[in-house]
Amino acid sequence: MTFIKTPTKGMRDFLPKDMELREYVLKQMKEVYQNFGFELIGTPAVEHIENLTSKQGGENEKLIFKILKRGEKLENSLDDSIDSLVDSGLRYDLTVPLARMYSNNMQNLSTPFRAFQTGYSYRAERPQKGRYRELMQCDLDILGEKSNIAEIELMTAVITFLTKLNFQQFKIKINDRRILEAMGKYVCIPIDKINQVLISLDKYDKIGETGVKEELLKDGLDEKIVDNYLSLITKDSKTLEEFCEPLPIDKEIVNNLQEIITCVKNITNAEIVFDPTLVRGMGYYTGPIFEILAEGLSSAIGGGGRYDKMISNFANIDVAACGFSIGFERLILLLEERGFKVPRHKEKICHILNKEATKEEKMTIFTLANKEREQGKIVKIVERNKNFKFQRESLEKENYKIN
Repeated sequence: MTFIKTPTKGMRDFLPKDMELREYVLKQMKEVYQNFGFELIGTPAVEHIENLTSKQGGENEKLIFKILKRGEKLENSLDDSIDSLVDSGLRYDLTVPLARMYSNNMQNLSTPFRAFQTGYSYRAERPQKGRYRELMQCDLDILGEKSNIAEIELMTAVITFLTKLNFQQFKIKINDRRILEAMGKYVCIPIDKINQVLISLDKYDKIGETGVKEELLKDGLDEKIVDNYLSLITKDSKTLEEFCEPLPIDKEIVNNLQEIITCVKNITNAEIVFDPTLVRGMGYYTGPIFEILAEGLSSAIGGGGRYDKMISNFANIDVAACGFSIGFERLILLLEERGFKVPRHKEKICHILNKEATKEEKMTIFTLANKEREQGKIVKIVERNKNFKFQRESLEKENYKIN
């Protein structure tokens, strides 16, 4: 048997320096979000396959790591179809598990309920820079809040957190799924084609107007309808109201979105703009959707939206829900590229013992080290190496004071 020392494709090991940055960012996030009244929760990485394949997860449902049945249940299914061999899978995001957990425990939770959750999700996609098969996700969600308080508080909390990491300028793109649907109706796109149109529109930043048009024509849409649709999203429009004026949409939806934009502009330092091409790939969004970009970035480091119908999949009741997820892996990569240094407040001391040290000398050092730890210092004891110069240099790189 040959052992392989590298991680599975798309997975990573984290060295101490890596973990120091990741843990620092998570700590800052936790402190900010708790100040906004969010409560930390946890859900399993393994989820029922029925929950993961509800046709609400967009393209992510094609990337599920499926888990076979075990023992006798697997043996009894071997002659059936491939799908019958599977009963669970690794979660591709944290939203579906949150909805299941909330519906099962809502009688024991406050209303509205503010949830903060971190954990690894898994997607069987092609690994590349900034995209992995195992990825840390950090979600904020407000359940049971019908008003736009949810959207405004979520955006404010995320901006406050990013500001603690020395980001200064933010741009938030915002749209509403109901506006996207109204756009399709306005140019006479068949109802059964609207979701497919939105999947193509979601790629607008990557493939541009020409690429979107090619995809829509391949999907069988009439060229005149496609041209009318694209001219609608690319037309010059000074305001959200002007853009929505001809669309078959309730004015309250437009007013709600405008109120979110105005409030977030006034209480944060973020630029927030209406973007008719913003889709967000998940099929479970029902209202306002948004993405946040930091200074100098062309792609988002976080996003979310309202998903008021998801809880009803698990419980026979509609519950208003809105969430915001930070792209943690992309954020870490960005901080590393910027040379971000974790602030150090604790003194680090290393006591080096000679091999010839007596029992009494060792006891003296161990006692001193414990007293220093009680004072809040980081202290470790090591034995002196033959190559002491290299040992000392290594410790100094780790910011240890040598005694």
